[in-house]
Amino acid sequence: MAGLRVIGGKAKGRRLVAPDLPGLRPTSDRVREAVFDVLEARGLVEGSSVLDLFAGSGALGIEAISRGAGSAVLVESDARAALVIERNLAVLGELADRGRVVCQEALAFLAQPGSARPQGAGGRFDVALVDPPYRFAGWDLLLGLLAPLASVVVLEHSNRLETAPHFQVIRLYRHGGTLLTLA
Repeated sequence: MAGLRVIGGKAKGRRLVAPDLPGLRPTSDRVREAVFDVLEARGLVEGSSVLDLFAGSGALGIEAISRGAGSAVLVESDARAALVIERNLAVLGELADRGRVVCQEALAFLAQPGSARPQGAGGRFDVALVDPPYRFAGWDLLLGLLAPLASVVVLEHSNRLETAPHFQVIRLYRHGGTLLTLA
C-alpha cells in the first residue's frame, strides 16, 4: 500500500510497510487519525498499555507508541505479517522496545492465561484496537474474551455491531465504508 506512514507523535512521517497478503487492508491514514484524535481527546493514549489485535502492518499499535503509549502488544496470526511488524517497529527508534509482537491467532491470545498481559492495572490493557478482517464472524466470542482484559476498545468494522453485554458504546463513527465503535 502506497503512503502507509506514522501520522502523529515522535515518529510522525516515517514510512511503514504493509505485508503483501491477500485480504490485508491496513487502516487508512484518515481513519487512524480519527481514532487517535478521539483517544487523545479523552486522555487515553499517553502512558497507556495498548493491545493491537489483528495487527496486520502494526500501524495502529505503532501509531499509539509514537503518540506516547507506554507499551503495545501487537497480535498477528500470520508469521509473514508478524515479521513485517517487527521491521516496522524499528521506525520508532528508541521507542521500539515499547512494542512486542505476538504471532498468534487473536482469539487464542485472548483466551490464554496472563503471560502476555500488561503489568499493573489488574492485568488489563488501557486500550484495545481491534481491526479484524471485514468478514470476521466471531465478534461475540471476541468481545466476551476481551471484556475482562481491556478498559476501552476501538472496534473497526463494516456493519453495525452489538457490543452489549460486554461493552457499552461510547460513540459510533463512520468514515466512508468503515465504522468505528468506541466502547
